[in-house]
Amino acid sequence: MKSPVCTSRHTKCLVIFSLCLGLIFLSGFFRVKNKDYTTSKVHEELLIPFMPCRAKTNVMFLKTHKTASSTVLNIMFRFAERYNLTVALPADQLVHLGYPNTFLAHFVEEFQTIGQNYNIMCNHLRFNPSEVQKVMAANTFYFSILRNPIPLLESSYIYYKDTVPAFRISKDVNEYLASPMKYYHPADYKQNIYARNIMWFDFGYDNNAEDNKKYIQAVLKEIEQNFHLILIAEYFDESMILLKHTLCWDLDDVVYFKLNSRSQDTVQTLTPESEEQIKAWCSLDWKLYLHFNQSFWRRIEETIGLEELEKEVSRLRMRQKLLMETCLLDQEAVGKDHIKNKALLPFQSGDANILGYNLKQDLDNRTLRTCQKMVMPELQYTSYLYAVQHPHKKRKQLGLPLLWTTFHEKMQPTAPNQGM
Repeated sequence: MKSPVCTSRHTKCLVIFSLCLGLIFLSGFFRVKNKDYTTSKVHEELLIPFMPCRAKTNVMFLKTHKTASSTVLNIMFRFAERYNLTVALPADQLVHLGYPNTFLAHFVEEFQTIGQNYNIMCNHLRFNPSEVQKVMAANTFYFSILRNPIPLLESSYIYYKDTVPAFRISKDVNEYLASPMKYYHPADYKQNIYARNIMWFDFGYDNNAEDNKKYIQAVLKEIEQNFHLILIAEYFDESMILLKHTLCWDLDDVVYFKLNSRSQDTVQTLTPESEEQIKAWCSLDWKLYLHFNQSFWRRIEETIGLEELEKEVSRLRMRQKLLMETCLLDQEAVGKDHIKNKALLPFQSGDANILGYNLKQDLDNRTLRTCQKMVMPELQYTSYLYAVQHPHKKRKQLGLPLLWTTFHEKMQPTAPNQGM
């Protein structure tokens, strides 16, 4: 006969054994439940549709001078046409939005009628935020582009040689920079804006202001408040990728052919002394450029990353190469004397030889239209869009060759057949 002690011990063993089995069962149950939950959560996430960002279509580009901004303007005009957007074009016979005068809303064609319903603004103007805001919607994206003031001033010197008094009366750019105050006369202030701190002027500030640290910091802060993005011309492809990401645009929205560039034989070589002098003579532009060059790369690192940037720049260049092979007869820009269709001849200025393009002759209509838009110079494109948007207004008399009239008529959208 078993003793009560033994029986009690067996009972305890059975209880403990049962508890262990129960815990093992429960732990397995929870593991299965947790696995099921994880699996169903992943499955649920897979079922959630991908929500792409929405392309920004209200965009204001401050077109600065000699900064590759004509190429950006072409990108903006093509985007406007692709999405049937309204462009704030210069009124009447103006080719700029009142420049060099500070911008006023009435410089825009039909502002009184259209009001704050423009989508795109990108022609030259001197920035005036309160007046621009009368034209552009509250959710407008503002951006601009800067260039290193050293090559910028040399480029300005060649391009505006015949029109800027400080340039006209000096022999070459190095002579001008050796003693700029000898040629830069305060009485010719409005005519000499291209000769000193031109980017500072374009942003709406005094290009002859004293180089004061407190003042400069205040201006830089104000520009940061007024503009969502500042691009850098020396890194144009990288700028286009950053713009594409920021605006949620497609690659084809930012692909381009370089416009309004000049032949290398018109470039004057700056001496080391001249380069240093530019940093002092255009010190406002120099500090503006240094500040936003830093913020540009910081923005890229925070949003895209250098590795992804390199991949996307490569894709952009491949797309550009393909379009050049498709569109261009010479696969590159040519000098003004070699442009066959004079309707596509860019405006020529100063001592510069502004390059243009020849298109292939065997293109189908759709491809031809795409290629024509990509190579169309600024004045011609402005005139064309003006005629499309304001068909009842007198065409802009831009002094373009007669061939432009025929070319322009071919570019016009065909009216629908009323009998169909």
